[in-house]
Amino acid sequence: PILYSYFRSSCSWRVRIALALKGISYDLVPVNLLKDGGQQFSAEFKAVNPMQQVPTLKIDGITLSQSLAIIHYLEDTHPKPRLLPQDPKKKAQVRMIADHIASGIQPLQNLSILKQMGEKKMEWAQNCITTGFQALEQILQHTAGRYCVGDEVSMADLCLVPQVFNAERYKVDMGPYPTITRINKALLELEAFKVSHPSRQPDTPAELQA
Repeated sequence: PILYSYFRSSCSWRVRIALALKGISYDLVPVNLLKDGGQQFSAEFKAVNPMQQVPTLKIDGITLSQSLAIIHYLEDTHPKPRLLPQDPKKKAQVRMIADHIASGIQPLQNLSILKQMGEKKMEWAQNCITTGFQALEQILQHTAGRYCVGDEVSMADLCLVPQVFNAERYKVDMGPYPTITRINKALLELEAFKVSHPSRQPDTPAELQA
């Protein structure tokens, strides 16, 4: 497998965690979203992913984009460890939380949107994340065990940790979100979350390396 990734991309991080959890080795091709006006806009990368976004995964003779679609494929082809519970209610809760983050928070504060916000980008990012986290904190109070849904790591957790990282980057006050904070701390103790962390990637700038 070949993963096109950017060290600080939260969507790429989700996929890196899934690959690490499932023990799938891969080659990483860095795509710097800032350098050269954004390497994702090159003709070479557009041929790989017409949406000009990371992550993109070449695996088993196909090319997949969109982090959740990639994770679903990995789940179908490498079912252990499971990232979706077998219980239909818990599975629906995992998908709900993953979508809440992947559709309801992250796209509103990603690089392409923030570029358009100019000087208001910090305020905009904080507002988007705060609104999403207020809802997420309430949801997790009903679903969480050690992790987002019960005591098993799921796709929801793969979305949560990178989003908390973004929140901290944009200086969101995490005080009002004790459940999110507790789960995030527990997840960051797991090896798959450590090795996939933005501070430990081949394309991480020296000053940001762990």
